[in-house]
This record gives sequence, C-alpha cells and structure tokens, in this order.
Amino acid sequence: MDERINIEAPRWDQSTFSGRFYHFFAITNWVKSFKTNHQLDEAKRIVEDYKQGKDGHGLSIDELWDAKHLVDSAFHPDTGERMNLIGRMTFQVPGGMAITGAMLQWYRTVPAVIFWQWINQSFNALVNYTNRNAKSEVTGKQIGVAYVSATTSAVAVAVGLNSLIKTAPPIIARYVPFTAVAAANCVNIPLMRQRELLHGIIVYDQQGNAIGPSKYAAKKGIAQVVFSRITMAAPGMLILPIIMEKLEKYAFMQRIRFLHGPIQMLLCGVSLTFMVPAACSIFPQKCSIKVEHLEQELQDKIKKMGGPAIDKVYFNKGL
Repeated sequence: MDERINIEAPRWDQSTFSGRFYHFFAITNWVKSFKTNHQLDEAKRIVEDYKQGKDGHGLSIDELWDAKHLVDSAFHPDTGERMNLIGRMTFQVPGGMAITGAMLQWYRTVPAVIFWQWINQSFNALVNYTNRNAKSEVTGKQIGVAYVSATTSAVAVAVGLNSLIKTAPPIIARYVPFTAVAAANCVNIPLMRQRELLHGIIVYDQQGNAIGPSKYAAKKGIAQVVFSRITMAAPGMLILPIIMEKLEKYAFMQRIRFLHGPIQMLLCGVSLTFMVPAACSIFPQKCSIKVEHLEQELQDKIKKMGGPAIDKVYFNKGL
C-alpha cells in the first residue's frame, strides 16, 4: 500500500447524510458483534501502528479501513477502551430484535408488559451508559436513579395505556409498546447522562484543543440522541404491528401461532439492520455548536485565546 490515508477521520464525508450512513453502516454492522477480543485487539494494533507511520502490515486500503471500522465498532471514541458487548451499537440488531419482537408479541397481559419493559430498559440503560460521552463521569447512584426511573416510566405508560384501551381495536393495543419505549427514552437517556446536563460537556476547537465544559452543548447532544433512538425503534414498532395484524388473519398463520414471536423478531432484525445506521446518521457524531450559542463565560474565554477566529466548537454527542 503506497498511498497513505487519513485513518483518524471517517472514510466518508460526514457533512452529508449518505456519508454518515455509509460510516455507521460499517461500524454498527451486527456481524462485528461476534468478533473475538483477539480479533478486536489485533485490529486496534494494526490501526495504532498505521497512525505511527508504519506500513499497515501489508494490507490493502480496504483491509485497513475494515480494521479501523472494527476498532470504531468496539472501542469507545473518548477512552479507547473496549466496550462491553451488549452495550455496543453492533449488538443493537441481535439484542434489539429479540427484545422488540417479544414486546410486540407479548403485550396483552400486565405481567408480560412489566417483564419485557423491564428487560428493554435494562438493555437500554446499558447501551446508554456504554455510548455516553465518557469525558463526563457518572456515578453508580446516578446510574441507579436513571435505570429505576426509566423502567418505572415505561411500565407505567404501558400498563396505563393497556388499561385505557381495553375496548379499542386490537391494532391500537399493538402500539402501546412503542409509546412506552419512546416515553422511557425521554427519561432514560437524560438521566443516564445527567452529569453532562449539570456540569456541561467538554467542547473543542477544530484542531481538537479543549476549551471548556458547556451545558448548552450537553442539551443539544442529548436531545439529538433521544430523537435518534426513538427514530431507530419507530419503523419496526409502528409498521410491524400493521403487518402482523394482516398476516395473523390468514389460515396458515393461525396454524403456526407458536412461530408468531420468532417471525416478529426476525422482521424487527431486518428493520434494525437498516434503522440503526440510519438513525445514527441523522446527526453527526462529532456535533458542532456556534460560539454565539455558548455560555457567556466560554465566549469570553474564546475571545481571550487569540489566534484565528473560532466560529464553531465541537464535541462527541454520544450515540
């Protein structure tokens, strides 16, 4: 490989949705969740060696990028540490399809609603913690409060709606899980990342120099993550109920009731395969905010820094 590439930056243009989609499709590919720790560490070694000017171990450009995408899929962008498997975005398809399919299939009884909403919020809490901005530490107490609050809100919404729509058409009841999931996301993510809201998130100039913490940046980043997560779940949880409502009327589906759950899980997997990268691509991961929207003390600090005028600052919004 003669031509050296900028391995530090994403392979595709992150200023466009298509560029971000290609990027996130590469790093959230569920196949990568089955890579061994040895394979992950080897990919990281290849990338680190290349950054230090070594020859890339004789790999082609595509092979080098494959190694970089594997690293991005499993190692946190802030700490460089290997993330836990269940919390990685690559596990959203296998983990999410099983849980979402179960919520859509078993939603009619209160015990089933409570159990699957608890399982889902446990999964979400781990994902939210794993993909937070790691520059802002979160305490065990804050994690516990976020987990209990999100689980309680999801169960309360689901159980409450189930009791209100007992006389409604069956198709309406099928949308209860999505409503509960959306409500819980609005609670779970901000609470899990409350330290960022309380103390701010570190923002950087274009060269990567730290400027200081900003609460405005934290609010913007977390709001975008909440929107993306709800969007990620929406197609599977809003369209699949209509599909299943139609399919279950056919005689052949009546004969294979025991397969309704697995069928829904499979369809959820198909939806999430595309929606995980699509939802992550709505906003750039390296989020920006205009200096004029920052706290006054940060604006004053930037003015005193001298050097080239800074119009925007940047930060990792998390996923």
